[in-house]
Amino acid sequence: MSIKDFLQNVGISNTREIHHNLSAARLVEHALKRGEGQLTSTGALNIKTGKYTGRSPQDRFIVDYPEIHKSINWGKVNRPIDPEVFERIYARLTAYLQNKDLYVFDGFVGADRRYTHSIRFINELPAHNLFVRQLFIRPTEEELNKFIPQFTVISAPYFNAVPEIDNTNSEVFIILDFVKRIVIIGGTHYCGEMKKSIFTAMNYLLPQLNVLPMHCSANVGKDGDVALFFGLSGTGKTTLSADPNRMLIGDDEHGWSEDGVFNFEGGCYAKCINLSREKEPQIYDAIKFGTVLENVVLDDKGNPNYDDDSLTENTRAAYPIDYIPNAVLKGVGGHPKTILFLTADAFGVLPPISKLTKEQAMFHFISGYTSKLAGTERGITEPQATFSSCFGEPFMPMNPVLYAKMLGEKITKHNVNVYLVNTGWSGGPYGIGKRMNLKHTRAMVTAAISGDLENVKYIEHPIFKVLIPMECPNVPTDVLNPINTWSNKEDYNRYAKELANKFYENIKKFSGISDDILEAAPDLI
Repeated sequence: MSIKDFLQNVGISNTREIHHNLSAARLVEHALKRGEGQLTSTGALNIKTGKYTGRSPQDRFIVDYPEIHKSINWGKVNRPIDPEVFERIYARLTAYLQNKDLYVFDGFVGADRRYTHSIRFINELPAHNLFVRQLFIRPTEEELNKFIPQFTVISAPYFNAVPEIDNTNSEVFIILDFVKRIVIIGGTHYCGEMKKSIFTAMNYLLPQLNVLPMHCSANVGKDGDVALFFGLSGTGKTTLSADPNRMLIGDDEHGWSEDGVFNFEGGCYAKCINLSREKEPQIYDAIKFGTVLENVVLDDKGNPNYDDDSLTENTRAAYPIDYIPNAVLKGVGGHPKTILFLTADAFGVLPPISKLTKEQAMFHFISGYTSKLAGTERGITEPQATFSSCFGEPFMPMNPVLYAKMLGEKITKHNVNVYLVNTGWSGGPYGIGKRMNLKHTRAMVTAAISGDLENVKYIEHPIFKVLIPMECPNVPTDVLNPINTWSNKEDYNRYAKELANKFYENIKKFSGISDDILEAAPDLI
């Protein structure tokens, strides 16, 4: 089927020129000609996303059909929308796209070809089409010749919803139709909505194939030892997994099948705030021609100022994974040996690293305690303590307990070590304490992955019951136990008890949790 016939089949007709699977260079050329961005001194395309510089979780909906209703975990995260409302918005959207140039990219999600899904992105803007081209898996010529899309994503940033008639919360909408396998996005220029909508779709589809979908980065050592890094945006997934001594499988989204882990994507979407070559050399050097930057401030010579957060703290870089010199280009690896849960603790009371039992791992996976960091969502201006199930609740359409059970089974089957790593605050809560030293965090992560923490002595935290190592290579011992970093020990205990209570209140929301997992919760003293 020709691309024109396909567009007509999905209701898009009378278009102007259809730019199908353009190269990165051509897409950059089109974006510049249309004034969508400017080139930096390193050749990256820098665009501004205007009003919306992060995700809009209140504006994401799933079309509610009888055949999927029982499988969705409906609530504040997964908001239903009637099929009739979806059709009404869809009809206006397709009418809006008439007489416009369109940019189409055909790509894959899922590096393991047994679980790959083909996606066709239809974009109003060439800069957005470049984004998805760099972020998703790019087919070979042979694969393109027989390409049949299983999912279609239509993104039109200049088309707005009308809340009064569309039952939306604002002019922004991200609507996923799992039955028709269509995603429509409008009202926002933030590129990450396209990426995360497909992640959400995979999180619905893969458990039905006995594959655990995960919001995590993954890397592998020379001996084939795979490590997973779970965490919300800004907690360190991309930074900590981009290790020059290990090979990167992927930085954000993976599946875990009976054969091992595989990357969903063909690129990386890294935060840029305070980026430097000294701290993050691989990410820094990946920002070159073909990379899409979002909301980075440039000087009059086109030099990026990564320390400038005047537009947003959520500055981003999207680049193909082969821009990382030691990436696993096939995007697959074996079963993990080590799992690290990354949490940015705004209370400053969790240990910088602690070891978890399987039951504690399942408890903390369901809880997903972290902090929403500035800029990652609309309206977030400073860290806010929150719970995000599976360390990715905004993208998980099914019951978190289902994902946690799958994780627990795999931990047992493959004898995986699990650690909780606090990349947030130490010595006090946000505003008083300091952010964890990245050098120390890297040393602790290295020790966990290498096995250096398997033979050290541990003490149990009196409230959270996690095991704290008494020593760690290249880390001062007084840093390891968090109470030692607080000048006022009574304040520490008060904040720790407050956080323990938040864990307790949060876990009560879930049904179907076994007693052994509940027993792994913090003690309420």
